Amino acid sequence: MKNKGRQKHFRNNRGFTLVELLIVMVIIGMLAALVFPRLIPKVGKGKQSAAKAQIELLGQALDQFKLDTGRYPNTSEGLTVLVTNPGVPNWDGPYLKKAVPNDPWNKSYSYSSPGSHGDYDLLSYGADGAPGGEDENKDLVSWE
Repeated sequence: MKNKGRQKHFRNNRGFTLVELLIVMVIIGMLAALVFPRLIPKVGKGKQSAAKAQIELLGQALDQFKLDTGRYPNTSEGLTVLVTNPGVPNWDGPYLKKAVPNDPWNKSYSYSSPGSHGDYDLLSYGADGAPGGEDENKDLVSWE
């Protein structure tokens, strides 16, 4: 027996409707609005922690340089003397495996020797690249 008067309707079940997609996008947007403000301060703290760790490692390399040569690099020699020998007697480097890194904000570390806080001063000026500041703009120094 054939049903000539009835037509079979096939529904394509292979996709999402526009309404379903819009609902998912709204939910994702709401989650992003809640999560991102909490993550942004942690990014700044992570960069500060990375800068402190780099300053510590550079300080260890400077100490090793001093053990070999009897002195810290002067301001004009800078930190590059940790990687390449400019003719310093008893230099037994390189004291760093790679080139001297920039700080996490992609700025050079400030180095001076003799320093005003010890044998040398090594610091990053933070996110703003200027002396002073608070939070992510705070200076990170070797003598603290």
